Amino acid sequence: MPLLARMVASPLAIDVRRGAIADLGTVLADRRIATEGRIAVAVGPGQGAQIAADLDLPNCEVFRVDGGSVDAATELGKKLRAGAYEAVAGIGGGKTIDVTKYAATMAGIPMVAVATNLSHDGIASPVSSLEHEGGKPSIGVTMPIAVVVDIDYVRAAPQRLVRSGIGDAISNLSAIADWELAGRELGEPVDGIAVTFARVAAEAIVHRTDSVDSQEFLTALAEALVLSGMAMSVAGSSRPASGACHEILHSITQLYPGTSNHGELAGIGALYAYFLRNRHQGQGETRMWDIHACLRRHDLPVLPSDIGLDEEQFVRAVAYAPETRPGRYTILEHLDLSEADIRASVGEYVEAFGR
Repeated sequence: MPLLARMVASPLAIDVRRGAIADLGTVLADRRIATEGRIAVAVGPGQGAQIAADLDLPNCEVFRVDGGSVDAATELGKKLRAGAYEAVAGIGGGKTIDVTKYAATMAGIPMVAVATNLSHDGIASPVSSLEHEGGKPSIGVTMPIAVVVDIDYVRAAPQRLVRSGIGDAISNLSAIADWELAGRELGEPVDGIAVTFARVAAEAIVHRTDSVDSQEFLTALAEALVLSGMAMSVAGSSRPASGACHEILHSITQLYPGTSNHGELAGIGALYAYFLRNRHQGQGETRMWDIHACLRRHDLPVLPSDIGLDEEQFVRAVAYAPETRPGRYTILEHLDLSEADIRASVGEYVEAFGR
C-alpha cells in the first residue's frame, strides 16, 4: 500500500491559557512524561524562580540558568545527565528555554518549555540559538515534548519583550519568500507543510488591530510562535522562519552586541529584506507595507536609529549578514550587492520609512 501521509513531529501537549502553569504537574503525569516525579526545573533570572517556588512538584530540583551561552547549556546538561531525571522543565524567556532544550538533548531526557514571555519563536522549535566565541549559531536540538504558556505570567512580563515576539512571527513572511527564491534559483526543496505552518503563524498576527494589552492577542501570538516552531520541526531546520531577516539579526548581534533583542531585530530585518525585493525585483510591495504597518502599530523598531545604530553601522551589518549563515540562499545572496549599493539602499530605506 502506498504511503499516503507522513508523520509530523509535534509536542504531546500545548497548553496556552490563563493559569496554565498551575497544571504543569498534571501535564507531566497525564502525558506519562514523568511518572515518578523526578523532575529538574531550570529557571531564568526573571519570573522563573518564583514560578518554580509556586509549582506543586515536591520532588523537583531547581537549577538556575544565567545567560544563554553554550557553556551554560553544557554545564546544565552535565547536571541533568548526572541526576537521572525523568524530564526537565525550562521556565523563563527565550535564553532559558534555548539553554534547557540543548541541555535536555545532551542528557537524553524530554524537555517541557514553560514560557514566561513571548519574545521569539523558540518556544516549540527544534533549534537553540546559543552564544559562544564564534557568534550565536542555531543548533539543532530535540523539540520540547510539551509547551505551556500561562497568559497571566506573559502579561506580567515587560511589554517590550512581549511585543518583540510580533517581529519574530511576522518575519516568517520574509523567510518564506527567501526559501521560495532558493527553490526557483537553486532547486532547493521547499517543504509545503512547513511553509503552511510558518505562513499561518505570521498571517495570524500581521493584520490584527488589537494589542498586547488584549488576552486574545496574547493567545494568538503564543499560538503563532508555537506554530512557527513546529514549522521548523517539519522542515528539519530553521529555514521556514529564518532568512535574510535573521541573517541581518545575527550580524547585528555579532557586530554590535547588546543591540535591541531577537524579535525586534527580526522585524526590522524582514522589512528591509522586503524593501530590497521591491526595489530590485519589483515584488512584494503590498507585503512590505503590511509588515511596516504592523511594526508601527506595535511600536516596534523600523529604522536603524530605532535600535541605536546609525546608517553606516546598519550598512556594515547588511554587508556582513550572509557570513552568518553560510550556504543559506536569501535575497541578500541573490542580489549580491556591493557595499556602495547597500549604502544607497539603506539611505533609500530610511527615506521611505522615516517618521
